[in-house]
Amino acid sequence: MTTQTPAEVPPPSTWHTTLRQITQGNALISVLAIILALLVGGVMIAFTDKGVQAASGYFFARPLDTIVAVLDAVGGAYAALFQGSIYNFGAPDFLRGIRPFTETLTFATPLIAAGLGVALAFRVGMFNIGGRGQMLLAAAGAGWVAFALDLPWGLHMIVALVVGVAAGALWGGIAGFLKARTGAHEVIVTIMLNYIAYYFVSWMLRTPGLLQAPGSSNPKTPPMKDTAVLPDLLGPGYNLHFGFILVILATVLVWWILRRSSLGFQFRAVGENPNAARVAGISVPRMYIYGMLIAGGLVGLAGVVQVLGTTTTGFTSGVDAGIGFDAITVALLGRSTPWGTFAAGILFGAFKAGGYSMQAAEQVPIEIVTVVQALIVLFIAAPPLVRTIFFLPSDERDRRRREKARKKELKAKIAEDAAASEEAAADHVDAATEEVSK
Repeated sequence: MTTQTPAEVPPPSTWHTTLRQITQGNALISVLAIILALLVGGVMIAFTDKGVQAASGYFFARPLDTIVAVLDAVGGAYAALFQGSIYNFGAPDFLRGIRPFTETLTFATPLIAAGLGVALAFRVGMFNIGGRGQMLLAAAGAGWVAFALDLPWGLHMIVALVVGVAAGALWGGIAGFLKARTGAHEVIVTIMLNYIAYYFVSWMLRTPGLLQAPGSSNPKTPPMKDTAVLPDLLGPGYNLHFGFILVILATVLVWWILRRSSLGFQFRAVGENPNAARVAGISVPRMYIYGMLIAGGLVGLAGVVQVLGTTTTGFTSGVDAGIGFDAITVALLGRSTPWGTFAAGILFGAFKAGGYSMQAAEQVPIEIVTVVQALIVLFIAAPPLVRTIFFLPSDERDRRRREKARKKELKAKIAEDAAASEEAAADHVDAATEEVSK
């Protein structure tokens, strides 16, 4: 039986290579992408500000007025964004001042959970676009348990959590199974599953006895029972709930899977080069199934914390709130790493929490925040553009530098081994000579 040498392993496909470069690139590119997006957002804020428009009418007469108006508009908008998401300096006390940050964490909770699901799929070399469907199925499962069953406090919450995560995992596992068994592309499959999940949940919300509230004609569920609702972390004056602790635990779990477990090693091997992983004896189809099961469960956790922590008065088919697609941005910004995704989720939670404050205080269109988020993805997906703007060395130069350093290290190691071998051989000859002389 012949074995295939590493030289015979075919390289990964162009799709695989491109996906890996976008999702696992340099962290510096992510930071610079945020800066660029904020700069472009500042330009849009200036163009939409009435004070800037008025001052620009006499720009050539008094150009300084226009510059001051631009600085006031952009500075005021981003100051309002900060005070609406981090700390309100106008609050009478510290406890009220940190309320914006707790809102940021509340918005970030489902984003982090869903982002972890997308990031883990990226690590396996798969693009999970099915966050919306996985969230909807998870919300439906957890929500039904939360309002339809009578269980003791604590147990009720755990059962709802398990059912919701399992529903999301199974829905994501369908895409993994189809890719493993038939080669169906996960992007197409997950997009189609989004539609199926949406219309299926919409039908259940309009059907008495399933998800629709009894005696109501609206497509909405009854309120969740108190025994199933996630408890508040900071009391009734804040919206932050126990779901944030759950996503911290989920982040630790994903980090352990990817960095400390054999399953995570196989995930990363398949994500880097499925052909080489197959030659090494790893079951690539099985990794696709396992990866999408875990990814679907993580995205399902986002749906669970939505219905048990945020929309406890009942939910509609819009319970996903676009989180399934925002999670893709969060995972890209986090470079598919658990803690990077966690930080990116908090950043996007700050955008959501502060965007409303920016709109109310400075009359800045809320859509600008959405545009900034989209620009972050654009710049992350175009590293050469970011490198050119900031005069950074190209990827090719970095690759050559790293390759040169590796070759130098390898030569030093070979020379060291050769010297050690010569020394060992000399010792052996001396010992043999001494034995003969005896």
